[in-house]
Amino acid sequence: MKFGIEFVPSDPALKVAYYAKLSEQQGFDNIWITDHYNNRDVYSTLTVIALNTNSIKIGPGVTNSYTRNPAITASSIASIAEISGGRAVLGLGPGDKATFDAMGISWNKPLATTKEAIHAIRDFIEGKKVSMDGEMIKFGGAKLAFNAGRVPIYMGAQGPKMLELVGEIADGVLINASHPRDFEVAVEQIRKGAVKAGRDPGKIDVAAYACFSIDKDPEKAVNAAKVVVAFIVTGSPDLVLERHGIPVEAKKQIGDAIAKGDFESLKGGLVTPKMIEAFAICGTPDDCMKRIKELEAIGVTQVVAGSPIGPDKEKAIRLIGKEIIAKM
Repeated sequence: MKFGIEFVPSDPALKVAYYAKLSEQQGFDNIWITDHYNNRDVYSTLTVIALNTNSIKIGPGVTNSYTRNPAITASSIASIAEISGGRAVLGLGPGDKATFDAMGISWNKPLATTKEAIHAIRDFIEGKKVSMDGEMIKFGGAKLAFNAGRVPIYMGAQGPKMLELVGEIADGVLINASHPRDFEVAVEQIRKGAVKAGRDPGKIDVAAYACFSIDKDPEKAVNAAKVVVAFIVTGSPDLVLERHGIPVEAKKQIGDAIAKGDFESLKGGLVTPKMIEAFAICGTPDDCMKRIKELEAIGVTQVVAGSPIGPDKEKAIRLIGKEIIAKM
């Protein structure tokens, strides 16, 4: 089992780099930095992290091909590979429709866009001249002026077609889920795509990009996770809620509370223990270890500790290192 950690660059880059260095010291394998226009730039943050770490792999988790042209993404991640001495990984997904709506960007054919972008980015990074007349992405002989070596590409994926595409073309996958029940479905779709493409499914890194909250006091860990879980519930398809026995109408109740900024209601009872169980790895080190072992048995090969990580981020990073990574 590998361990990754997600940081949102809502903090200044040097603060994120401090957490990144601490994560490296605690034995984490990967650092994933989110890419949203309203936070600090992902590649600037990754540059600062690259200069303050030595061995940990680093990359966006995840970027997309709507806000950034694939040629620009290829140039950016190849630059991070060069600066970091070959430690770059690229997380690429279809993006978030709500964000695109706010930015005035049309979200058209995400499956085709992601597939074509990955093929183009791979060619760019390998130093090839890219000529592509795709359904969504087109290039007329563009080429990078430098070669930074191979960069593994992970897809951010949720739906069955995206997961099947992972099996066909990606080095790994970042799945926003925390429960074994969701990975039973996901792993089968990835396997289906890999078999279709004549690939070994066992060579695809399957990462649980989880809402993760750890503390020696389980109540503190749960309270820290509630707001993040609330957003997950509102963004979950009805099918996923039903899979976990969560009433579909809860999505509207929680969404209304978020819209009003009523976060006390979320902490007070709208976010139920069943929701925490379904959408977070949460609790004491022993609680978290139990869930990680369950995910490992299903076929998960990397657990990413995503926001909030814990009520005290620095303490949580040390706890994961000492009580989980060191004991795996």
